[in-house]
Amino acid sequence: MIAALGLGLVVGVVLGVVGGGGSIIAVPALVYGVGMSPAQAIPTSLLVVGISSLAALFPRIREGLNWPVIALVGAAGIPAAWAGAAVGKLLDPNILMLAFAAIMVVAGIRMLSKPRETEGSCSIGPHRAFRSCAPKAVGVGLLVGFLTGLLGVGGGFLITPALTIFLGLRMKQAVGTSLAIIVVNSAAGFSAHAAGYTIDWATTLAFAIPAIVGSLVAARFARRLHDKHIRISFAVLIFAVAAWVTAGTVTA
Repeated sequence: MIAALGLGLVVGVVLGVVGGGGSIIAVPALVYGVGMSPAQAIPTSLLVVGISSLAALFPRIREGLNWPVIALVGAAGIPAAWAGAAVGKLLDPNILMLAFAAIMVVAGIRMLSKPRETEGSCSIGPHRAFRSCAPKAVGVGLLVGFLTGLLGVGGGFLITPALTIFLGLRMKQAVGTSLAIIVVNSAAGFSAHAAGYTIDWATTLAFAIPAIVGSLVAARFARRLHDKHIRISFAVLIFAVAAWVTAGTVTA
């Protein structure tokens, strides 16, 4: 229970500061820190991250959200999340955790590179440039949605870079937009895993409550932090978690 409280707080702080990435820590935390099986940890992670992302979203609404992009990416992600969940049920849990570690390494490398912010076809909404924006937004939604269902990640560590690089959103708008998409993806992924899943309310609440509080507080203070320091700290954290997951899976 103590581990759930502490790890939930870490997940919430990461969500509030980075606008994503909490779920990439949540599943390993639930498996290796709390003692859940991957089959339990994935839907629990989706539930907690979805609620925490919704909480972190409210302080950022004033900064502006790109609702057309949220609709396109979110709608594409729903069937993709169901497909990812179906594939995940066919794979060995150890393979899933090693895949998780590999994606964490990729995400860490991506976070260390300076984000490129350029105005793109989606920055003013796909209604202005539908032909060029919509296909890219749908592609991002399909990829992130599939990973959401497969590995129980909200996809924020992929969504935020994708929104800035491929869709041309500015970073401040991308963070809030990312959180809204995470809420949609997490709900879709959770619904795909809900059959036969029984919520462990004690552990889930012990993990979720500090995650929600941490995301709310961190989102309010995130504006004071330097973007470079946030990215480096997050990258170091997920490299450490990736090594932890790999070692735990190989020696299991």
